[in-house]
Amino acid sequence: MDFKQLETLVYVAKYKSFSKAAKELFLTQPTVSNHIQNLENELGTVLINRNNKGISLTKSGKILYDYALEIMSIKQKALYSLGEYSGKIEGVIEISSSSIPSSYIVPEILKSFSCDFPYVKYILNQCDSHDIIESIIQNNINFGFVGGKVQSCQIDYIDLIGDELVLIAPYNYKINHQNGYINIEDIKKEKLIMRKEGSSTRNLIVSQLDKHNISLDSFNIIAHAENSETVKKMVMHGLGVSIISNKAIIDEINFNLLKSYKIKDLNLKRRFYLAYTKTKPFTPLEKKFIDHVIDFFSL
Repeated sequence: MDFKQLETLVYVAKYKSFSKAAKELFLTQPTVSNHIQNLENELGTVLINRNNKGISLTKSGKILYDYALEIMSIKQKALYSLGEYSGKIEGVIEISSSSIPSSYIVPEILKSFSCDFPYVKYILNQCDSHDIIESIIQNNINFGFVGGKVQSCQIDYIDLIGDELVLIAPYNYKINHQNGYINIEDIKKEKLIMRKEGSSTRNLIVSQLDKHNISLDSFNIIAHAENSETVKKMVMHGLGVSIISNKAIIDEINFNLLKSYKIKDLNLKRRFYLAYTKTKPFTPLEKKFIDHVIDFFSL
């Protein structure tokens, strides 16, 4: 049993896929399969269920998985301590983030953190807030940047920064509004582009409409987009209007590519949070990063 085999087990369990684990570990899929097979042969037990329903850990696999996580954590602590001693802290931080923080908040944090720790590297994953929270609950990741809260005894949140959703339209597009405010009924007359389900942006819109007994079905939704950049491009090309984060359109507003309007009667203000696990200890490098995030937003 060696470290690489244990690390492979952790990644296969995390992604429930040999091919995704191979990609993350920069290995070939046959190499990943060999690592698991050799581990099972050495221990004389099956660690992973392989069937049509997908990949999951057996009971033996779950027992070893917990120890593998602990061993990986000890390795990270050792490397961090040695780096501190030599004055060259190294390591890899995996950061999961919903689309708006990923594009418009996290890069500034990384720039600041990299000034203090230039040898640290990063793995950046963009996911919906819901998926990030689920991954934390399932112990696949330790923290992530999200645009909404889900109450769980396994998760806590650090409040970071505020945001507001606005309606956007092409710069020269004529739309009925009063001093920069638009009525919900007027939005119903427009072709609307929405984010896909799972997005915290969409969740906030739906929750506010529900408070006014308004259904999404009453709007002329022509498309559901994966991310804010796609939404902006579609709007700029005149395909419709959309509701999006104010933080995502700063450049487009400054360069007269889009216009934005506040929506009457809807409270579309929200907060971004750093969600983190309450059930697992952080590696020293993760702890250093989280402390830096807190300091970054307290300035």
